[in-house]
Amino acid sequence: MSTSTSTSTVDGNAMAGLFAEAFGVDVTVAVITCAACGDAGRFAETTVHDRGPGAVARCRCCGAVVARLVRTPTDAWLDLRGARSLRMPLAGQLASGSTAR
Repeated sequence: MSTSTSTSTVDGNAMAGLFAEAFGVDVTVAVITCAACGDAGRFAETTVHDRGPGAVARCRCCGAVVARLVRTPTDAWLDLRGARSLRMPLAGQLASGSTAR
Protein backbone atom coordinates (compact mmCIF):
# COMPACT_ATOMS: atom_id res chain seq x y z
CA MET A 1 0.00 0.00 0.00
CA SER A 2 1.44 3.34 -1.01
CA THR A 3 0.67 6.57 0.77
CA SER A 4 1.28 9.97 -0.66
CA THR A 5 2.50 12.80 1.53
CA SER A 6 2.30 16.41 0.55
CA THR A 7 5.30 18.55 1.36
CA SER A 8 4.47 22.14 2.16
CA THR A 9 7.16 24.77 2.41
CA VAL A 10 7.07 28.39 3.44
CA ASP A 11 9.75 31.04 3.88
CA GLY A 12 11.79 31.78 7.00
CA ASN A 13 9.16 34.17 8.32
CA ALA A 14 7.26 31.07 9.45
CA MET A 15 9.89 30.42 12.13
CA ALA A 16 9.94 34.02 13.35
CA GLY A 17 7.16 33.49 15.86
CA LEU A 18 8.85 30.39 17.30
CA PHE A 19 12.16 32.24 17.71
CA ALA A 20 10.47 35.30 19.21
CA GLU A 21 8.55 33.17 21.69
CA ALA A 22 11.57 31.10 22.71
CA PHE A 23 14.37 33.69 22.55
CA GLY A 24 12.76 37.12 22.34
CA VAL A 25 14.43 38.02 19.03
CA ASP A 26 13.24 38.82 15.50
CA VAL A 27 15.24 36.31 13.48
CA THR A 28 13.84 37.40 10.11
CA VAL A 29 16.45 40.16 9.72
CA ALA A 30 19.36 37.99 10.86
CA VAL A 31 21.86 36.88 8.23
CA ILE A 32 22.47 33.15 8.24
CA THR A 33 25.45 31.60 6.43
CA CYS A 34 25.10 28.03 5.19
CA ALA A 35 27.87 25.71 6.37
CA ALA A 36 27.48 23.55 3.27
CA CYS A 37 27.71 26.07 0.42
CA GLY A 38 28.65 29.38 2.10
CA ASP A 39 25.60 31.29 0.83
CA ALA A 40 24.61 34.11 3.16
CA GLY A 41 21.16 35.65 3.25
CA ARG A 42 18.41 36.84 5.53
CA PHE A 43 16.83 34.12 7.63
CA ALA A 44 13.47 35.15 6.18
CA GLU A 45 14.71 33.91 2.77
CA THR A 46 15.30 30.32 3.92
CA THR A 47 12.88 27.57 2.95
CA VAL A 48 11.02 26.29 6.01
CA HIS A 49 9.38 22.89 6.39
CA ASP A 50 7.04 23.09 9.36
CA ARG A 51 4.79 20.03 9.05
CA GLY A 52 6.75 17.88 11.52
CA PRO A 53 7.11 18.05 15.27
CA GLY A 54 9.28 21.13 14.77
CA ALA A 55 10.43 23.45 12.02
CA VAL A 56 13.40 22.96 9.69
CA ALA A 57 15.00 25.84 7.76
CA ARG A 58 16.91 24.99 4.59
CA CYS A 59 19.42 27.04 2.61
CA ARG A 60 17.80 28.94 -0.25
CA CYS A 61 20.76 28.10 -2.48
CA CYS A 62 21.67 24.43 -1.91
CA GLY A 63 18.80 23.10 0.23
CA ALA A 64 20.99 21.98 3.14
CA VAL A 65 19.44 22.13 6.61
CA VAL A 66 20.70 25.29 8.38
CA ALA A 67 18.46 25.36 11.46
CA ARG A 68 16.03 23.20 13.38
CA LEU A 69 13.71 24.39 16.14
CA VAL A 70 11.46 22.17 18.22
CA ARG A 71 9.27 23.48 21.00
CA THR A 72 7.98 21.27 23.80
CA PRO A 73 5.65 22.38 26.59
CA THR A 74 8.69 23.16 28.76
CA ASP A 75 11.65 23.79 26.44
CA ALA A 76 12.81 25.07 23.07
CA TRP A 77 15.49 23.06 21.26
CA LEU A 78 17.57 24.92 18.66
CA ASP A 79 20.06 23.19 16.37
CA LEU A 80 22.25 25.43 14.18
CA ARG A 81 24.80 22.80 13.09
CA GLY A 82 24.06 23.54 9.43
CA ALA A 83 24.86 27.23 9.81
CA ARG A 84 28.36 28.64 9.71
CA SER A 85 27.07 31.76 11.46
CA LEU A 86 23.94 33.65 12.43
CA ARG A 87 24.47 37.41 12.51
CA MET A 88 21.88 39.47 14.39
CA PRO A 89 21.74 43.27 14.11
CA LEU A 90 21.99 45.05 17.47
CA ALA A 91 18.97 46.93 18.78
CA GLY A 92 18.79 50.36 17.17
CA GLN A 93 20.83 49.39 14.11
CA LEU A 94 17.76 48.66 12.00
CA ALA A 95 16.22 52.03 12.82
CA SER A 96 19.40 53.85 11.80
CA GLY A 97 19.26 52.41 8.31
CA SER A 98 22.00 49.81 8.69
CA THR A 99 21.65 46.87 6.32
CA ALA A 100 21.97 43.29 7.49
CA ARG A 101 23.86 42.13 4.40
